[in-house]
Amino acid sequence: MKRHMIVLLILSLFLTGCWDKRELNELAITVAMGIDKVEDEFQLTAQVVVPSEVSMKQSSGRSPVTLFQAKGETVYEALRKMTISSPRKIYPGHLRMLVIGEELAQEGIGESLELLSRDWELRSDFYVVVAKDKTAAEILNVSTPIESIPANKMFNTLKTSENSWSATKGITLDDLISDLISDGQNPVLSGIYITGNEESGSSKQNVESITPSAQILYDYLAVFNKDKLVGWLTERESIGYNYITNSIKTTVTSVSCPEKGKASIEVIQFKSDMKGKINKGEPEVDVNIQVEGNVGSVECHINLKEPVTIEELEKIYEKEVKESIDQTIETAQKQYKTDIFGFGQAIHRSNPKTWKKIKEQWDEKFTDMVVNVEVDLKLRRTGTVNKSFLKSLQE
Repeated sequence: MKRHMIVLLILSLFLTGCWDKRELNELAITVAMGIDKVEDEFQLTAQVVVPSEVSMKQSSGRSPVTLFQAKGETVYEALRKMTISSPRKIYPGHLRMLVIGEELAQEGIGESLELLSRDWELRSDFYVVVAKDKTAAEILNVSTPIESIPANKMFNTLKTSENSWSATKGITLDDLISDLISDGQNPVLSGIYITGNEESGSSKQNVESITPSAQILYDYLAVFNKDKLVGWLTERESIGYNYITNSIKTTVTSVSCPEKGKASIEVIQFKSDMKGKINKGEPEVDVNIQVEGNVGSVECHINLKEPVTIEELEKIYEKEVKESIDQTIETAQKQYKTDIFGFGQAIHRSNPKTWKKIKEQWDEKFTDMVVNVEVDLKLRRTGTVNKSFLKSLQE
């Protein structure tokens, strides 16, 4: 009897395996979505893969993606209304990018994200970005070379930029919601914008020439206070933000030579340690940054064989990077008045009782708090040439 029950239980598992199965030809595979606010309605734009155009055998040379668009009083309503123009159900299970229009970001993104956070069809590993000076729909309407599907281009470019340049940051939906609901830290998102002739960006000619008429690029970090966009960090400040938050994987920094000219330092190892404390009754944070780097290029007359030269370069790097970080902190404190670094969380970890007393006034406390920054660089390699050949060219 017991054996029969086990067999029946196993068979019952197979009976329920395909209750929600849908054929691929019934779905519109959506790889990117854009959300804008148009007057009092949400405008949703879906970038959908055209199956016949991504198939090598059936491709006719037309665009591998198409856009569907609808408006509604809620994002959910707009998503459902897309069925009046799409012959297939919009399926976001393979979403790679979510682009939020700047105007909507300024009004607040909480309502827009609510549906996405509860949609069981959505994976949460897609990136969220803000369209700078453009609508999300305009960003999704640009054709891209190399990666024929623009959503893939946007995803891979952001990932590569985050790993190699560090002026951007790849934020997933889970990351964003975590920052939105956390005490003591407000979100940032990478900015995306269009350069060149936007009108020809959606045409086939945009990907047929060596130099595309229009391109979509990443730059700047969008600064939020709760769920509202309040401003943008510059490229230099964005790198400073990533220094503070231990988000540097590798980057290149140009520093001044002891006399004149520039040298480039490649960061190969990085660690930022943030500690909160209470000093004379007031919150304070220490940020200690340890960097290992190589000399990437030298455009000045220095001899890298001399230990004193290496020490000078290290000191100059430490000074200039500290200045950049201090500028980033000042911008957040004085201009935007929002803690994007997680200083509040550092105070919470170190002094939970004090944090409980001050967390309701954290915005005010943050703007005046002391932040101590220390940067330490150790240069490991200087290349195979000790002196730049530029001096010989100038003689």
